[in-house]
Amino acid sequence: MVEPATATQTAAPVMPQLKDELDIVIPTIRNLDFLEMWRPFFQPYHLIIVQDGDPSKTIKVPRGFDYELYNRNDINKILGPKASCISFKDSACRCFGYMVSKKKYIFTIDDDCFVAKDPSGKAVNALEQHIKNILSPSTPFFFNTLYDPFRDGADFVRGYPFSLREGVPTAVSHGLWLNIPDYDAPTQLVKPLERNNRFVDAVLTIPKGTLFPMCGMNLAFDRDLIGPAMYFGLMGEGQPIGRYDDMWAGWCIKVICDHLGLGVKTGLPYIYHSKASNPFVNLRKEYKGIFWQEEIIPFFQQVVLPKDCTTVQKCYIELAKQVKEKLSKVDPYFDKLADAMITWIKAWDELNPPTGGSSVPNGKAA
Repeated sequence: MVEPATATQTAAPVMPQLKDELDIVIPTIRNLDFLEMWRPFFQPYHLIIVQDGDPSKTIKVPRGFDYELYNRNDINKILGPKASCISFKDSACRCFGYMVSKKKYIFTIDDDCFVAKDPSGKAVNALEQHIKNILSPSTPFFFNTLYDPFRDGADFVRGYPFSLREGVPTAVSHGLWLNIPDYDAPTQLVKPLERNNRFVDAVLTIPKGTLFPMCGMNLAFDRDLIGPAMYFGLMGEGQPIGRYDDMWAGWCIKVICDHLGLGVKTGLPYIYHSKASNPFVNLRKEYKGIFWQEEIIPFFQQVVLPKDCTTVQKCYIELAKQVKEKLSKVDPYFDKLADAMITWIKAWDELNPPTGGSSVPNGKAA
């Protein structure tokens, strides 16, 4: 049986990397007691807490953390009418934290994610591993059978083209989970007791042209390279769908990363996912998405972005246009979502004026 690390096991001092270049974004509706377990790893960093739900509720944060907290009133005040693009009563609200951050890197985690242990019983510093992933190149154009060749003890195998060994910048590091797997509602219902006890010591680049189901509970990314595309869509209250926020963002960022010549890694680090959500509630949120994804995924597989889309913003605006043109036939919701995607970019650019960073070319367009 897999168990989370204890506070004692996570108490070893750490030398923080990117201390002044990384924000930790946490969406929540509750007191953040879980931070005590993460204190040795998170305390040196700045936290951006996005409070979902009732803005009059007080969220308690353990002492000693450097943080800013935004509730719905703050979001409305900062964005004005454009606040309509930020989901309400859904963890998709986390992307507001991405927008207001001024750091180069983002790590986002859910408040039911605890410190995992590796097979030796050592506490896993998830943030440290994400930083290693982000700071080393990706290899999306040719698969290396030893997985990430830039990890200690690994390299490019015989037959790997030397012309591709330099790799490309890594935009996204997608981590995994022990204990409660990230399953959809039907799978939860037929496997209610299933737990993920396998710790696979591997990091790999997701190949160009391959989509993946991105989970937002243990995720890091280079905000300068891909930040404007990390929009978690319209979910939650007033919307016909939920629990597809991170996956929507994942499909969008993967298409854009492929176009701009950027990399996406998945695998390590693991967190310990402590709590299973209600499968019947999840089914109510997901059921339209389960049908829609059979048309959404072929759409993303066939998307072609023009060569003049040389920035994330240009790519995302073009993607929104194609969503409106092709997916609005599936359901009127996608017409609304496409409009929200444009609003998101406008809001992003207002808070992050294009004086460099994410509005310059982000990679090499395909």
